Amino acid sequence: MDEPPLRVLIADDEPLAAERLQLLLARIQHVDLVGTASDGEAAVRLAEGLTPDVLLLDIAMPGMDGIDVARALAERRPSPAVVFVTAFDQFAVAAFEVAAVDYLMKPIEPARLQKALDRARIHLRHRGEEEALSAAPSAYLDEFWASDRTGLVRIASRDVDRVTAERDYMRLHVGARSWLIHHSMASLEDRLDPQLFVRLHRSAIVRRDFITGFSRNPSGRWIARLGDESEQPVGRLYADRVRSIAGR
Repeated sequence: MDEPPLRVLIADDEPLAAERLQLLLARIQHVDLVGTASDGEAAVRLAEGLTPDVLLLDIAMPGMDGIDVARALAERRPSPAVVFVTAFDQFAVAAFEVAAVDYLMKPIEPARLQKALDRARIHLRHRGEEEALSAAPSAYLDEFWASDRTGLVRIASRDVDRVTAERDYMRLHVGARSWLIHHSMASLEDRLDPQLFVRLHRSAIVRRDFITGFSRNPSGRWIARLGDESEQPVGRLYADRVRSIAGR
């Protein structure tokens, strides 16, 4: 399926330069010109109102220059992919700092403009994929609700240092405090993010960055040293987790 046309906004204070860009864009497929601006302030207003995909932006403009425009629009969502179009090469470092997709020198060659627009499309596609992934709901537990004397308290999973089993309950340890919840160790192991937590014993799950080291006891069993200076024996069935964490 074809991708939708790129919506392009031109911002250039030189009428002839803006007109040349319009003529070049007219020869490129899958591009829609949505507007032109002759100064930086107008570029920001039009970008906010028209939400273009790409902004072809001159740098040396009176008042608000192109770098200022790019910085202002970077704070908006969605923000256009910025392609700088300029007669000066000394702004390249500043353009990099505001994450411009490309930097074109005037006079613009048609093939070079096409390449810049291709880069912008790839940039927008990757940004969309990243935003979709970040918005997707997590398959793992983000929080617990536990009872205390005042009612219920919310505990973020990432704040839990370790989980220990107590008969039919699990104890969540957060700093010097702890709470009992009604879960099984097996279900917690399945529902806690394995990138954050590791099971070290049939009755203990520990947050990975809470582990400060490992040692062996006289019988050769691994012992995990934890961030609160306590120790957690590693069950024989879980000894491979030590080698995995230590990269061995």
